[in-house]
Amino acid sequence: MAREALTARAPDLAAKKLTVDDVASSDSWTPGSAALLSRMLENLVDNAIVHNHEGGWIRICTGHGGVEALLVVETGGRVLDQEQVDRLTQPFERLGADRTGSERGSGLGLSIVAAHDGRLDLLARPEGGLRARVLLPAAGEDA
Repeated sequence: MAREALTARAPDLAAKKLTVDDVASSDSWTPGSAALLSRMLENLVDNAIVHNHEGGWIRICTGHGGVEALLVVETGGRVLDQEQVDRLTQPFERLGADRTGSERGSGLGLSIVAAHDGRLDLLARPEGGLRARVLLPAAGEDA
């Protein structure tokens, strides 16, 4: 799904001259709606593109750790205040007036994460940009 989301947005990545860092990832499976989980990933990738600076970068990593499937979408960009970033997990919150009323942007997929018994952690990177980490229950071996 991560590769598909990036491939579908290749024109947007190229238009902003964004680099996608190749990070070693492993397949990660979680039970749930493939359509909704794909939409959540697309939302995170869309936000990584829209709220990035020209010539910036995006890093996507997937993996698993025991009982959890992991997705990390990380970007460079301007330095953000962690207290403001923490508000992004609240309904209808955005950072700064320049991000309200935007025709682009689909939210972070918080309701999709919640519907799949997962959690979303957001971290303002000290160097600038954002790290979004989604943890979802891992699928059993029979999935």
